Amino acid sequence: MTSTDPATPRPGGAGTLAGRTVSRVGYGAMQLERLHGDRAAAIALLRRAVELGVDHVDTAQFYGNGFVNGLLREALRPEDDVVVASKVGADPDPGGPIPLRLAQRPEQLQASVEDNLRGLGLDRIPLVNLRRTDSGPGLRAEGDQLVDLDDQLAVMTALRDEGKIGAIGLSSVTADVLRRALPAGIACVQNAYSLVGRDDEELLALCAAEDVAWVPFFPLGGAFPGLPKVTDEPAVRAAAEALGHTPAQIGLAWLLHHAPNVLLIPGTASVDHLEANMAAGAVTLDDATLATLDAVPARSMDATLR
Repeated sequence: MTSTDPATPRPGGAGTLAGRTVSRVGYGAMQLERLHGDRAAAIALLRRAVELGVDHVDTAQFYGNGFVNGLLREALRPEDDVVVASKVGADPDPGGPIPLRLAQRPEQLQASVEDNLRGLGLDRIPLVNLRRTDSGPGLRAEGDQLVDLDDQLAVMTALRDEGKIGAIGLSSVTADVLRRALPAGIACVQNAYSLVGRDDEELLALCAAEDVAWVPFFPLGGAFPGLPKVTDEPAVRAAAEALGHTPAQIGLAWLLHHAPNVLLIPGTASVDHLEANMAAGAVTLDDATLATLDAVPARSMDATLR
């Protein structure tokens, strides 16, 4: 079965992304880099994701310096009807202290879109997220990488008008940045956000009011040293034990319950974990459990890499 087969359930139910109806649980492809030495296993994992109802996948050319995009090009078929979302604002930097560097200037954004098109083997990328550095964990722009939002949106909208981009998203932004960008037409926002890292409640509410999809990355926290982990939270572990699920499934299910415009892209290089993540879309949290989880103190997800 493929994701377009009516017999295939939608993990988490139905949501909207870039004008398309999609499953609320998709797949984040970054961790496929870990399968660099086993391409067959990576392809099999992507095929299993499609079988499970995944119909939107998050990627970037800087994931594995093009390796991940190449896997998607090989594994996904036109009949799968998968919405591929990529991102620009950073480029691969294999020899650097971390494997990416910022690429915020308009000409760099355009070049990154072209790189993604070639890597994915597409004439048009359904959704491209502009990764800025306004908030959340990650690199911070300095020098010539401090670029005005309007200059960036100008090149993104031009690429959309050319038909190379289907829709524009934003990543690592504030509510004020989203307000400025809304006239350009924004399909989604990707920020670091989880049960234990809720810096962006105002931004999430704004997205819901404007029919913008909220696609949190690091949905279980803990991606960088010092950041809190959802699966370490006692209330999450207690709920998991009481309901017969894993702590990770509870953390993902809470996100789906928290707001109707949430779409998830949990990543993994394990088929077992993939299946568990998809199953999180069917986890029901009763009112008492939700109230307990809502009361968990949130900590900051802001961490800077240099």
